[in-house]
Amino acid sequence: MEKTMFHDVKKSIQWGEETLTLESGKVARQADGSVIATLGETSVMANVTFAKAPKPGQDFFPLTVHYQEKYYAAGKIPGGFFKREARPTEKETLTARLIDRPIRPLFVPGFKNEVLVMCTVLSHDLVNDPDVVAMIAASAALTISGAPFMGPIAGARVGFVDGEYVLNPTVDDMQNLRSNPEQRLDLIVAGTKDAVMMVESEAYELTEEEMLGAVTFAHEQIQPVIDLIIDLAEECAKEPFDFTPPDYSALYEAVKSAGEDKMRAAFAITDKQERTTAVAKRAMTSRPSFPKSSLRTRTSAPPSRSSNPRCCAATS
Repeated sequence: MEKTMFHDVKKSIQWGEETLTLESGKVARQADGSVIATLGETSVMANVTFAKAPKPGQDFFPLTVHYQEKYYAAGKIPGGFFKREARPTEKETLTARLIDRPIRPLFVPGFKNEVLVMCTVLSHDLVNDPDVVAMIAASAALTISGAPFMGPIAGARVGFVDGEYVLNPTVDDMQNLRSNPEQRLDLIVAGTKDAVMMVESEAYELTEEEMLGAVTFAHEQIQPVIDLIIDLAEECAKEPFDFTPPDYSALYEAVKSAGEDKMRAAFAITDKQERTTAVAKRAMTSRPSFPKSSLRTRTSAPPSRSSNPRCCAATS
């Protein structure tokens, strides 16, 4: 069967006490990658699109992650004075950053095409938190999109009760952790097959060994999820995007030969005023020694950016 987004592919595993399902091909077919991840009765749709060429003069990686969680996902309607949902909530912003952190370093170095990851909560059973589900869905969508993404990754939440680690504890278990004597840990770990990419936690009175054990436990538990994403990609992944990173080796060598030793010596000065003066002096004296061809290559497209890039949704 031809690998395409236009046929429905569905993969499932038993993960902890719930069934984790990844589905692609039903909706958002015009996106580069689209996956609906379901854990229990919590479903999150992740859509990925990326530009096929970078903008001229762009010298940063414009990855944007949006996470949307509306009342309708839990079957509720906003009431009271505010009957509309406006700007992203704090939970939505933090979850977007939670997804952004582990996936950003896994793009091929030098890739500066714009990438947009949209995670939308379709249903929330009020038992399984959708943030981990959204991370898995985003990883799967990136993996099948064809973007130069060196994943996949997966994430898991870990609790600690009566000396035992708990995989993906319920939402109620994670509420008011400080006042809950039975539950003492809320840990989220994201990682690849071989390494841990991100750790975020809230813990009370746990030893160093217990925390390290929780990270190891989480990394072991995400392995079947990574295998599930790879299994999905084998059936519906798009052809890899043809990308060759630019070669700046000649420019790097020109910069080093222009005065690396002098610049290192200037930065080693402990006094701030003297160091600033020395660095500026070394920069001015080193500039004429750059080959003109290298300078022309680096400055052929002057940057037109007027503001700092956003690393995720609603960072302001």
